[in-house]
Amino acid sequence: MTNTWMNFYVKEILMAKKFSDLRANMSAPARDKASAKALAMLAEMPLQELRQARGLSQKMLAEILHVQQPSIAKLEKRTDMYLSTLRSHIEAMGGELDVIARFPEGSVKINNFTDLGNTATP
Repeated sequence: MTNTWMNFYVKEILMAKKFSDLRANMSAPARDKASAKALAMLAEMPLQELRQARGLSQKMLAEILHVQQPSIAKLEKRTDMYLSTLRSHIEAMGGELDVIARFPEGSVKINNFTDLGNTATP
């Protein structure tokens, strides 16, 4: 094969394909499996990915929270933080934070934190 034909052949193989076309060629069980995996991935993600999925940049979120952008970057890398910090971060993205304890017998929503930040001092 000449270089020109080889380049054409490689380009055809490596060319991006529309997801809708790929999905249409999948079997029904494969589509179901892919959908289930996608839902599982969306059900659990780090703060950075959640922010991106919500269509927010670090700068946009920083403006909502009245902090500097590096504070958002630092927070997204943390593995330990106050619940109030996490709650304000989630609320700034338009969400609501619930604390759930899971046991073999079932799950319990912990309501000690329901009014966190909304308590007025006497």
